[in-house]
Amino acid sequence: MVQRRKADEEAVGSEVFEMVKIEVIEENDEKMVLLMKGTDRAFANALRRTLMSNTPKMAIETVRFQMGSFDLCLSCSHLNPAAVARESSGGSGCDNCGKKLEKEGVDYTVWETNGPLPDEMIAQRLSMIPIPTNHDDYSHEDTCPNCSELVAEDRGCPSCNMIYTCKAFGSEEGTTVTAGDMVFLGDQSLEIQEKYRSIPITKLFKGQMLEFYATAVMGRGSQHAKWSPVCGVTFFQRQAAVLNNKTKAKVLWDLNLNITAKDFDKNGRLEDFHKVETLIKDLHHVGDGTEEKVAFKEAITLEDVPNDFVFSFETDGSMSPQTAMKKAAQALSDNFASLNEDLSLVL
Repeated sequence: MVQRRKADEEAVGSEVFEMVKIEVIEENDEKMVLLMKGTDRAFANALRRTLMSNTPKMAIETVRFQMGSFDLCLSCSHLNPAAVARESSGGSGCDNCGKKLEKEGVDYTVWETNGPLPDEMIAQRLSMIPIPTNHDDYSHEDTCPNCSELVAEDRGCPSCNMIYTCKAFGSEEGTTVTAGDMVFLGDQSLEIQEKYRSIPITKLFKGQMLEFYATAVMGRGSQHAKWSPVCGVTFFQRQAAVLNNKTKAKVLWDLNLNITAKDFDKNGRLEDFHKVETLIKDLHHVGDGTEEKVAFKEAITLEDVPNDFVFSFETDGSMSPQTAMKKAAQALSDNFASLNEDLSLVL
């Protein structure tokens, strides 16, 4: 159930509550299809906009790239500042194991943070990776119990920031750095989900390396698209099928498709959502461009069901569809409550 609040037309400031009945038609890890009964386009569109722009979500906001050249010790894989540990430069060897770095390719290899993509482009790609969002453990920086009273530059703690790190090296044939190479500095349950770990970030070749620390914070889609947790948000009015002519409808039944005359009730109506969707596909066989169109005519027609809408959306993987819907409904309810309070003070 979702509550919708609106001002009474005759007594502004009083509240009238209408219950919108919601039935889940389809749901999986990324997609949800709902049947909303007893509502109108205005409310469905308000929910659509809230899902896209006002549902809190974690996304990478800042990235700190480690820059420079390094000598990688082939004995212990320790990174030494370039040339400092080399014997030719008067160094005493690897800072970690003490091995003398005499010959490149034998004792050490040189790596530089000069990948093919600019840092700005990599940061943009990182911002669109779906970061697992736990609304119970993390909050917005400006409402964080530890940081809300600090200036913006000083905010950031384990209650409002998530930090990921990545260190990757290239190869002769080229190595693709993906979201799976990012490591979360915290609970392993908040690592990038397995199905999204193959998202490419960049490709590195021999002598190229990438090292960075990325910080994710909570935000909303109204601030930036990276904080919008959903896509493909749409709604349309539910339809019902009406059997107008049983004789002519036999043209469709004789094709032995999916829907038959038995699916219609005694009043000649078919209202089951899934069956209507199947019927719409069947009607293509007797529609425009077919020989059966003339004989079939409009034996079966579709009509809109008043105040019923089919609402569907997909998430980017940062949260489940159910979580996204609950957070959007809460945000929409809070907006209506705030608007009603403002009206009560002004009018």
